[in-house]
Amino acid sequence: MKKETLSSISPSAGEDIHSDWERVVRRRSFLRGIGLAGAALPTASLLKGESTSSNKLNQGDLAILRFLAAVEIIETDLWQQYNELGGVNGGNPAYMAALSNLDGDMPQYISDNTDDEISHMKFLNGYLKSKGEDEINLDHFRILPSSSAQGARDIKRLTNLQNLTVDTSFYTRYRSKKNPDFGATFPQAVTIQGQPAIPLSDKDTPPAMDQPVPPLTVTARRMQAIANTAGFHFGYIEQGGASLYNVMSGKCTSLEVLRIVVSIGGVEIDHFGLWHDKMGNAVAQPLAGVTDPETGTTFPDLNAKPFGGEEFQTNLILPEPCEFIDPKLPRCSVIRPSLTQFGGAVATINSFTADHLFEGQSPEFFQTIMALAIAADAAQRQLQA
Repeated sequence: MKKETLSSISPSAGEDIHSDWERVVRRRSFLRGIGLAGAALPTASLLKGESTSSNKLNQGDLAILRFLAAVEIIETDLWQQYNELGGVNGGNPAYMAALSNLDGDMPQYISDNTDDEISHMKFLNGYLKSKGEDEINLDHFRILPSSSAQGARDIKRLTNLQNLTVDTSFYTRYRSKKNPDFGATFPQAVTIQGQPAIPLSDKDTPPAMDQPVPPLTVTARRMQAIANTAGFHFGYIEQGGASLYNVMSGKCTSLEVLRIVVSIGGVEIDHFGLWHDKMGNAVAQPLAGVTDPETGTTFPDLNAKPFGGEEFQTNLILPEPCEFIDPKLPRCSVIRPSLTQFGGAVATINSFTADHLFEGQSPEFFQTIMALAIAADAAQRQLQA
């Protein structure tokens, strides 16, 4: 694999898109003043970088796309594991049944999410290639073991789903009037530590067993807790993508690259909204109360005391209005965080690492992915002459 290096990125001239647009408006006014009100301004003179086949990418845009391509490879790897076991054509009936206890369409949604991530990965690498740049390839780091449960392919993986510590504070964050961009912190909705999100083996969770609600046997409770963990992990992954693409969009120079980042980012937000809805069924009646007999992870009824209220209500799935830009301004319903410090590339990799998503990976993997993250965070929007 070609060794990844950081790009040298020069700082911007201190101008932004607002001042750029003001110059355009002044130019239009000048043309009207000299009798050329009907003259068409060449699009290329106003919207630099819009062609798919023109100039090469600048270093900032290149760093952004390279990192996003790496993230989509990582996401594809984890979603393929979920899809093999629990997707619409999944090979583990009991896992599919436990996921369907959250929503009958969960297998279909898992397959669709997987297809989306594959398309993002292929497109970003295809776009890099079209610009004369090397594609991102992480195959060298496929060293982690697969599950031995029925349905899982016996291949090496980039990501670990067998021992997760899922940060569920996004659940309470999106119900709060506070914003992490101002330093606010939020409680965990459910404490999920050292918990698998996929079946580990057929002995641990027999693939042909029934999954009634509530689960009645030790193995059925184990499987349901695993499926519930997956439900929260789906939301955790996609809310991270929603913030990451939001942050990266503000760093793009080329309008075409901005179009790519915003368009893919919108799908990440769509994914998050879907999983935010479904995970609530794991912590509401009639399914609430499941405890994993192996790890002790419990999925309580978040609508009942000592929980309840706006912070935990399970059918509140849309972002509540919160502080934004300036706490003195009216509250606004937004994706948050939206600052590099809390939602950027390095923050994303740090969060994935704390999630144990990379447990067992090599030091070289961490060096490579963090170098890509640092370069992406360093990108700054440049005005093009």
